[in-house]
Amino acid sequence: MQHDRGNGRLSQGRIISIVDDDESVREALEDLVNSLGFVGHSFESAEDFLGSSHVGDSFCVITDEQMPGMKGHELHRYLRANGYEMPVIFITAFPEKYSKARGDASNVLAVLEKPFDCGKLIGCLRDAVGREGGRALC
Repeated sequence: MQHDRGNGRLSQGRIISIVDDDESVREALEDLVNSLGFVGHSFESAEDFLGSSHVGDSFCVITDEQMPGMKGHELHRYLRANGYEMPVIFITAFPEKYSKARGDASNVLAVLEKPFDCGKLIGCLRDAVGREGGRALC
């Protein structure tokens, strides 16, 4: 784990996978995580992510809940069932529907309501880096 306090980067080189069917959201999130020193990889669907080489090397997954095909909670369930323990951040227009999942599901860092505050997302990522493998709730 690297902390470059000089330029505000959280963790040089760690991969954050972004799964969202909205291209503008993917691009904005990828720009944000890259600016923090992470390596952002974005995917249009959960299926695209699961078919990629980044499933096993992702430090964290940021996923939309409502997508065509596999939904965000289904992606999270699949990852957990297959032994992937990386933290997950859900972004959704309906956060109240997923508040129970946040409290009950292991490795769910946050359920952020669209449009979400970038500062809240950055706080979640800082918490994830600081806890390194522990359960961090934002």
